[in-house]
Amino acid sequence: MPDYAQLLKGTLEGCILKLISNEPTYGYQLAEQINAYPFVNITEGTLYPMLLRLERRKLISASFRPSPNGPSRKYYTLTEEGVIYLEEFCKAWNNVAKMTDSILGGNSEESV
Repeated sequence: MPDYAQLLKGTLEGCILKLISNEPTYGYQLAEQINAYPFVNITEGTLYPMLLRLERRKLISASFRPSPNGPSRKYYTLTEEGVIYLEEFCKAWNNVAKMTDSILGGNSEESV
C-alpha cells in the first residue's frame, strides 16, 4: 500500500490553506476536516507547527474568539498573500497532477 503520508507531505500546506480559505477555522476543527479523508491521519505534532510556519510567512493570520465550550479558540484566516499563494499552489498542483496522470495513465486500476 502506498505511503499516503509521504505523498501528502508536499501538498499538505496547500490543503490546509484551501480548507482555511473556505471559512475561518481553529486547529482542532481543521484537524478533524483533514482527518475526515480516509487516507489522512494528521497529528497535532504536524498541524500546529505548520500553522505557525504559515502564520510566520504571513499566509494566514490568527485571532482569538470566544468558544461556547471553554477558553477562547485561535481562529485562522487567509491573508491577501495567502490567497495569492493558494491560487499559485493550485495552478502548480494541477500541472503536476496532469503530468502524473499522463505517466500513470489516469486513476484506473487497470492502467497500473
